[in-house]
Amino acid sequence: METAAELELVTDTLIITSTHLKREVTLSLFLPKNVVNQATISLLLINDGQDMPVMGYDKILHDLYQQNAIHPVLSVAIAAGSERIQEYGVAKKKDYLGRGTKAGAYSKFILKELLPFIKETYQVPEFREIAFAGFSLGGLSAFDMVWSHPDIFSKAGIFSGSLWWRSVDQHDKKYDDDKHRIMQQQIRKGAYSPGLKFFFECGKLDESGDRNNNGIIDSIDDTLDHIKELLAKGYKPEDITYLELDEGKHDVATWGLAMPAFLKWGWGK
Repeated sequence: METAAELELVTDTLIITSTHLKREVTLSLFLPKNVVNQATISLLLINDGQDMPVMGYDKILHDLYQQNAIHPVLSVAIAAGSERIQEYGVAKKKDYLGRGTKAGAYSKFILKELLPFIKETYQVPEFREIAFAGFSLGGLSAFDMVWSHPDIFSKAGIFSGSLWWRSVDQHDKKYDDDKHRIMQQQIRKGAYSPGLKFFFECGKLDESGDRNNNGIIDSIDDTLDHIKELLAKGYKPEDITYLELDEGKHDVATWGLAMPAFLKWGWGK
Protein backbone atom coordinates (compact mmCIF):
# COMPACT_ATOMS: atom_id res chain seq x y z
CA MET A 1 0.00 0.00 0.00
CA GLU A 2 1.27 3.47 -0.90
CA THR A 3 2.12 5.92 1.86
CA ALA A 4 2.12 9.73 1.81
CA ALA A 5 5.90 9.73 1.51
CA GLU A 6 5.91 7.34 -1.44
CA LEU A 7 3.39 9.07 -3.65
CA GLU A 8 4.65 12.13 -5.51
CA LEU A 9 3.11 14.31 -8.17
CA VAL A 10 4.74 15.28 -11.43
CA THR A 11 3.22 17.27 -14.27
CA ASP A 12 3.67 17.06 -18.00
CA THR A 13 2.30 18.73 -21.12
CA LEU A 14 1.72 16.86 -24.34
CA ILE A 15 0.12 17.66 -27.67
CA ILE A 16 -1.89 15.14 -29.66
CA THR A 17 -3.02 15.73 -33.22
CA SER A 18 -6.63 14.66 -33.62
CA THR A 19 -7.97 13.41 -36.93
CA HIS A 20 -11.54 13.57 -35.66
CA LEU A 21 -11.29 17.16 -34.41
CA LYS A 22 -8.91 18.28 -37.16
CA ARG A 23 -6.75 20.17 -34.68
CA GLU A 24 -3.98 19.81 -32.14
CA VAL A 25 -5.13 19.19 -28.59
CA THR A 26 -3.04 20.25 -25.61
CA LEU A 27 -3.04 17.90 -22.64
CA SER A 28 -1.97 18.78 -19.10
CA LEU A 29 -1.05 15.64 -17.23
CA PHE A 30 -0.80 15.13 -13.48
CA LEU A 31 0.96 11.86 -12.76
CA PRO A 32 1.27 10.02 -9.46
CA LYS A 33 4.81 8.67 -9.19
CA ASN A 34 6.28 5.86 -7.11
CA VAL A 35 3.07 3.85 -7.25
CA VAL A 36 3.85 0.36 -5.92
CA ASN A 37 1.01 -1.42 -7.69
CA GLN A 38 0.23 -0.06 -11.17
CA ALA A 39 -3.16 -1.79 -11.07
CA THR A 40 -4.30 0.72 -8.44
CA ILE A 41 -4.02 3.72 -10.79
CA SER A 42 -7.26 5.26 -12.02
CA LEU A 43 -7.62 7.66 -14.94
CA LEU A 44 -9.50 10.94 -14.69
CA LEU A 45 -10.20 12.96 -17.83
CA ILE A 46 -11.08 16.63 -17.30
CA ASN A 47 -12.61 19.02 -19.82
CA ASP A 48 -11.46 22.66 -20.03
CA GLY A 49 -7.93 21.70 -19.09
CA GLN A 50 -6.76 25.24 -19.79
CA ASP A 51 -8.32 26.26 -16.46
CA MET A 52 -6.17 23.94 -14.32
CA PRO A 53 -3.42 26.52 -13.60
CA VAL A 54 -5.98 29.05 -12.35
CA MET A 55 -7.61 26.35 -10.22
CA GLY A 56 -4.28 25.29 -8.74
CA TYR A 57 -5.09 21.68 -9.55
CA ASP A 58 -1.50 20.56 -9.03
CA LYS A 59 -1.51 21.90 -5.46
CA ILE A 60 -4.90 20.28 -4.77
CA LEU A 61 -3.53 16.89 -5.81
CA HIS A 62 -0.19 17.41 -4.08
CA ASP A 63 -1.92 18.22 -0.78
CA LEU A 64 -4.22 15.19 -1.01
CA TYR A 65 -1.26 12.88 -1.70
CA GLN A 66 0.66 14.38 1.21
CA GLN A 67 -2.35 13.74 3.43
CA ASN A 68 -2.49 10.17 2.13
CA ALA A 69 -6.13 10.96 1.42
CA ILE A 70 -6.60 9.48 -2.05
CA HIS A 71 -5.52 6.53 -4.16
CA PRO A 72 -3.36 7.32 -7.21
CA VAL A 73 -5.14 9.06 -10.09
CA LEU A 74 -3.60 9.95 -13.43
CA SER A 75 -5.39 13.18 -14.36
CA VAL A 76 -5.46 14.25 -17.99
CA ALA A 77 -6.84 17.76 -18.47
CA ILE A 78 -7.91 18.40 -22.06
CA ALA A 79 -7.65 22.02 -23.23
CA ALA A 80 -10.70 23.26 -25.10
CA GLY A 81 -10.32 24.51 -28.65
CA SER A 82 -11.73 27.59 -30.36
CA GLU A 83 -14.90 25.63 -31.18
CA ARG A 84 -15.59 24.62 -27.58
CA ILE A 85 -19.32 25.32 -27.85
CA GLN A 86 -19.52 22.95 -30.83
CA GLU A 87 -17.26 20.19 -29.45
CA TYR A 88 -18.95 20.08 -26.04
CA GLY A 89 -22.61 19.26 -25.56
CA VAL A 90 -24.53 16.03 -26.16
CA ALA A 91 -23.17 13.82 -28.92
CA LYS A 92 -26.51 12.55 -30.19
CA LYS A 93 -28.38 15.86 -30.42
CA LYS A 94 -27.65 19.52 -31.09
CA ASP A 95 -29.29 22.21 -28.99
CA TYR A 96 -32.00 24.55 -30.32
CA LEU A 97 -29.40 26.94 -31.75
CA GLY A 98 -27.52 24.16 -33.50
CA ARG A 99 -24.67 24.11 -30.98
CA GLY A 100 -22.85 20.89 -30.22
CA THR A 101 -22.38 19.92 -33.87
CA LYS A 102 -18.94 18.46 -33.14
CA ALA A 103 -19.79 16.68 -29.89
CA GLY A 104 -19.88 13.39 -31.77
CA ALA A 105 -16.41 14.05 -33.17
CA TYR A 106 -15.19 14.94 -29.68
CA SER A 107 -16.54 11.63 -28.40
CA LYS A 108 -14.63 9.79 -31.13
CA PHE A 109 -11.48 11.74 -30.25
CA ILE A 110 -11.76 10.65 -26.62
CA LEU A 111 -12.51 7.00 -27.33
CA LYS A 112 -10.45 6.29 -30.44
CA GLU A 113 -7.50 8.65 -30.08
CA LEU A 114 -6.98 9.96 -26.56
CA LEU A 115 -7.51 6.80 -24.50
CA PRO A 116 -5.22 4.64 -26.70
CA PHE A 117 -2.64 7.47 -26.69
CA ILE A 118 -2.61 7.66 -22.88
CA LYS A 119 -2.33 3.89 -22.42
CA GLU A 120 0.51 3.66 -24.92
CA THR A 121 2.38 6.72 -23.67
CA TYR A 122 2.34 5.67 -20.02
CA GLN A 123 2.40 1.91 -20.59
CA VAL A 124 -0.76 1.24 -18.61
CA PRO A 125 -2.71 -1.53 -20.36
CA GLU A 126 -5.72 -1.17 -18.07
CA PHE A 127 -6.63 1.42 -15.47
CA ARG A 128 -8.44 0.53 -12.27
CA GLU A 129 -11.26 2.72 -13.55
CA ILE A 130 -11.81 5.68 -15.87
CA ALA A 131 -13.76 8.79 -14.90
CA PHE A 132 -14.66 12.02 -16.67
CA ALA A 133 -15.24 15.45 -15.13
CA GLY A 134 -16.04 18.90 -16.42
CA PHE A 135 -17.32 22.36 -15.64
CA SER A 136 -20.34 24.17 -17.08
CA LEU A 137 -20.75 23.03 -20.71
CA GLY A 138 -17.73 20.78 -20.16
CA GLY A 139 -19.67 19.18 -17.30
CA LEU A 140 -22.54 18.38 -19.63
CA SER A 141 -20.04 16.87 -22.07
CA ALA A 142 -18.47 14.72 -19.33
CA PHE A 143 -21.90 13.54 -18.14
CA ASP A 144 -22.89 12.61 -21.69
CA MET A 145 -19.63 10.70 -22.26
CA VAL A 146 -20.00 8.63 -19.10
CA TRP A 147 -23.72 8.02 -19.60
CA SER A 148 -23.25 6.96 -23.21
CA HIS A 149 -20.23 4.71 -22.61
CA PRO A 150 -20.70 2.84 -19.30
CA ASP A 151 -18.52 0.04 -20.63
CA ILE A 152 -15.55 2.43 -20.43
CA PHE A 153 -16.35 4.99 -17.73
CA SER A 154 -17.51 4.44 -14.18
CA LYS A 155 -17.73 7.94 -12.66
CA ALA A 156 -18.81 11.42 -13.76
CA GLY A 157 -18.03 14.72 -12.09
CA ILE A 158 -20.38 17.54 -13.11
CA PHE A 159 -19.52 20.98 -11.74
CA SER A 160 -22.14 23.68 -12.48
CA GLY A 161 -23.21 21.54 -15.41
CA SER A 162 -25.09 23.10 -18.34
CA LEU A 163 -27.97 20.72 -17.77
CA TRP A 164 -30.38 23.31 -19.16
CA TRP A 165 -29.11 22.34 -22.67
CA ARG A 166 -32.37 22.23 -24.57
CA SER A 167 -33.93 21.44 -27.93
CA VAL A 168 -36.46 24.31 -27.78
CA ASP A 169 -35.87 27.94 -26.73
CA GLN A 170 -37.13 28.49 -23.17
CA HIS A 171 -39.01 31.58 -24.41
CA ASP A 172 -40.92 29.51 -26.97
CA LYS A 173 -44.51 28.84 -25.91
CA LYS A 174 -43.95 25.14 -26.65
CA TYR A 175 -41.02 24.89 -24.25
CA ASP A 176 -41.45 22.36 -21.45
CA ASP A 177 -38.72 21.54 -18.91
CA ASP A 178 -39.98 17.99 -18.81
CA LYS A 179 -39.68 17.47 -22.57
CA HIS A 180 -36.95 19.69 -23.95
CA ARG A 181 -33.87 19.34 -21.72
CA ILE A 182 -31.67 17.18 -23.91
CA MET A 183 -29.63 15.29 -21.30
CA GLN A 184 -32.75 14.56 -19.28
CA GLN A 185 -34.28 12.91 -22.33
CA GLN A 186 -31.07 10.94 -22.94
CA ILE A 187 -31.35 9.50 -19.43
CA ARG A 188 -35.00 8.56 -19.97
CA LYS A 189 -34.24 6.84 -23.27
CA GLY A 190 -31.13 5.13 -21.93
CA ALA A 191 -30.67 2.02 -19.82
CA TYR A 192 -29.57 1.55 -16.24
CA SER A 193 -25.90 0.55 -16.10
CA PRO A 194 -24.72 -1.01 -12.84
CA GLY A 195 -21.63 0.56 -11.36
CA LEU A 196 -22.00 4.13 -12.59
CA LYS A 197 -21.59 6.86 -9.98
CA PHE A 198 -22.23 10.60 -10.28
CA PHE A 199 -20.93 13.68 -8.46
CA PHE A 200 -22.80 16.97 -8.95
CA GLU A 201 -21.75 20.38 -7.69
CA CYS A 202 -23.82 23.55 -7.81
CA GLY A 203 -23.45 26.98 -6.19
CA LYS A 204 -26.32 29.09 -4.93
CA LEU A 205 -24.74 32.03 -6.76
CA ASP A 206 -24.21 30.04 -9.97
CA GLU A 207 -26.68 32.29 -11.79
CA SER A 208 -29.73 34.45 -11.15
CA GLY A 209 -32.17 32.87 -13.63
CA ASP A 210 -35.36 31.31 -12.28
CA ARG A 211 -37.52 30.48 -15.29
CA ASN A 212 -40.26 28.72 -13.30
CA ASN A 213 -40.32 31.38 -10.56
CA ASN A 214 -40.05 28.84 -7.73
CA GLY A 215 -37.37 30.76 -5.82
CA ILE A 216 -34.61 28.32 -6.81
CA ILE A 217 -32.08 29.24 -9.47
CA ASP A 218 -32.27 27.26 -12.69
CA SER A 219 -28.88 25.55 -12.38
CA ILE A 220 -29.89 23.96 -9.07
CA ASP A 221 -33.34 23.02 -10.40
CA ASP A 222 -31.80 21.47 -13.52
CA THR A 223 -29.25 19.53 -11.49
CA LEU A 224 -31.79 18.19 -8.98
CA ASP A 225 -34.17 17.24 -11.80
CA HIS A 226 -31.42 15.21 -13.49
CA ILE A 227 -30.66 13.49 -10.20
CA LYS A 228 -34.37 12.57 -9.97
CA GLU A 229 -34.14 11.05 -13.44
CA LEU A 230 -31.14 8.95 -12.41
CA LEU A 231 -32.98 7.73 -9.32
CA ALA A 232 -36.04 6.90 -11.43
CA LYS A 233 -33.78 4.96 -13.80
CA GLY A 234 -32.67 2.73 -10.94
CA TYR A 235 -29.64 4.39 -9.39
CA LYS A 236 -29.49 4.42 -5.60
CA PRO A 237 -28.90 7.50 -3.43
CA GLU A 238 -25.45 6.12 -2.60
CA ASP A 239 -24.58 6.21 -6.31
CA ILE A 240 -25.08 9.97 -6.44
CA THR A 241 -23.45 12.78 -4.49
CA TYR A 242 -24.72 16.36 -4.61
CA LEU A 243 -22.63 19.21 -3.23
CA GLU A 244 -24.30 22.62 -2.97
CA LEU A 245 -22.12 25.58 -2.00
CA ASP A 246 -23.84 28.56 -0.39
CA GLU A 247 -21.28 31.03 -1.76
CA GLY A 248 -20.53 29.04 -4.90
CA LYS A 249 -20.39 30.92 -8.19
CA HIS A 250 -20.07 29.91 -11.83
CA ASP A 251 -16.30 30.24 -11.82
CA VAL A 252 -13.03 28.34 -11.63
CA ALA A 253 -12.40 29.42 -8.03
CA THR A 254 -15.61 27.74 -6.87
CA TRP A 255 -14.90 24.56 -8.81
CA GLY A 256 -11.44 24.51 -7.23
CA LEU A 257 -13.03 24.66 -3.79
CA ALA A 258 -15.23 21.69 -4.67
CA MET A 259 -12.46 19.66 -6.32
CA PRO A 260 -10.97 18.09 -3.14
CA ALA A 261 -14.41 16.83 -2.16
CA PHE A 262 -14.82 15.30 -5.62
CA LEU A 263 -11.41 13.63 -5.57
CA LYS A 264 -11.99 12.20 -2.09
CA TRP A 265 -15.47 11.06 -3.14
CA GLY A 266 -14.05 9.21 -6.12
CA TRP A 267 -10.72 7.92 -4.83
CA GLY A 268 -10.61 8.55 -1.10
CA LYS A 269 -8.88 6.11 1.23
